[in-house]
Amino acid sequence: MKNLFKVISINNHEAHQWFLKKHYAKRIPSVSHAYGLYKDNFLCGVCSFGRPMAHQLIKHAFKGNYQDNFLELNRLVIDDGFEKNVLSFFVSQSLKQLPKPNAVVSYADTSLGHNGYIYQACNFIYTGLSFKKRDYTVKGLEHLHNSSLIDMVGRDNRGDKVGKLKQMFGDKLYLKERPRKHRYFYFIGNKKEKKDMKNLLIYDILPYPKGDNKRYDSSFTPNVQGILFA
Repeated sequence: MKNLFKVISINNHEAHQWFLKKHYAKRIPSVSHAYGLYKDNFLCGVCSFGRPMAHQLIKHAFKGNYQDNFLELNRLVIDDGFEKNVLSFFVSQSLKQLPKPNAVVSYADTSLGHNGYIYQACNFIYTGLSFKKRDYTVKGLEHLHNSSLIDMVGRDNRGDKVGKLKQMFGDKLYLKERPRKHRYFYFIGNKKEKKDMKNLLIYDILPYPKGDNKRYDSSFTPNVQGILFA
């Protein structure tokens, strides 16, 4: 596999088309580290990591520890037509390049029929489903994520964000149950650090979920530029 593909760090802007057009979420996440999968010196996939949006998860998952060493694998997408093990290779090579120590969380969306088989192949641990929660959404704009709505009124705005959304959308704004997601963790560090993370983790480690995965349309082809490796 290493003879066919290379995984290297890329600039965030190189992944924007992949996030906006090719990944099913169709939005740019918070990115601290981004990696590209290259074949024949052309970009054919992106994997990104950023600060988790769930602040309570950061605070409590390890009983107050590792709050500054906590990342979420928030985007993973490659071109169609590759073998299944290419994706797990890409994730494992990306994980190896992250700073140490770090706890990594990632989710598989049950509403899209995802079970997290890639994370299972990379030896993530499974900790069950995310908590039940309701998000604000807008009638006719259900495809927009709650974060996208918050961005409309300014994420750094400390005022009444919900009030501002109500001003913008009126009666079209309503609360909707958020689909629950399979939650996975991966620990990066030396033997002692990984053992410490596992012992501090507040969630039970559970058997991997199984089921038939559903595919989404990822046929968009981003504009990519080849690079030369030394």
